[in-house]
Amino acid sequence: MKKILSAFLLLYFAIAFSQEKKPMFWQDIQEFKKLDQQNPPQKDAILFIGSSSFTKWTDVADYFPGKTIINRGFGGSRLTDLNDFSNDLLAPYQPKQIIIYCGENDFADNHKLKAKVVVDRFKAFYKKIRERFPDIEVDYISIKYSPSREVIWPQMKVANKKIAAFMKKEPNAEFIDVTKAMEDANGNVRKDIFVEDMLHFKPEGYKIWAKVITPYMK
Repeated sequence: MKKILSAFLLLYFAIAFSQEKKPMFWQDIQEFKKLDQQNPPQKDAILFIGSSSFTKWTDVADYFPGKTIINRGFGGSRLTDLNDFSNDLLAPYQPKQIIIYCGENDFADNHKLKAKVVVDRFKAFYKKIRERFPDIEVDYISIKYSPSREVIWPQMKVANKKIAAFMKKEPNAEFIDVTKAMEDANGNVRKDIFVEDMLHFKPEGYKIWAKVITPYMK
């Protein structure tokens, strides 16, 4: 009886330990793998990678008729997560273009985080993309100024400026600035395009993004 109990306890702690070691968003990545098994991803699609602004854009393909979109936005991911899961996010695909929206949650997690840290995180992920896809188009959507996160707008502004300067020097790369399109006539961020949390979009917000993004799409 003692041997059975000991074996049970060992099994229990082994399972508990393995679950504890799984990184944040591990399950999201497993869901992507299942989707790819069920529907093998098309070659030469446009790959969207990023955080919840992409995750919640569930009908993204409807905004870009004639384009093949693979949406791999997950949770409240940060650029650190994109780097951690870079192989899972890139290896299964043969895209003609990658569009990234990420960085907002990096600042949200740590309000004292310096813009340079976020920029360096992005550059690290960009390097991983280029190691695998040296010639495809890679675009970065500017970090949006969500009303609920006004306290971290200053760092976001600096990060956007630095990433824009970096992308300008890179071949086959663009910085897609959505800032002006999200403002009203007085230059204020439109709150009416956000849901109650003042962080995520209503359909109108996505319509604005789609209008800005479309000219950059291959």
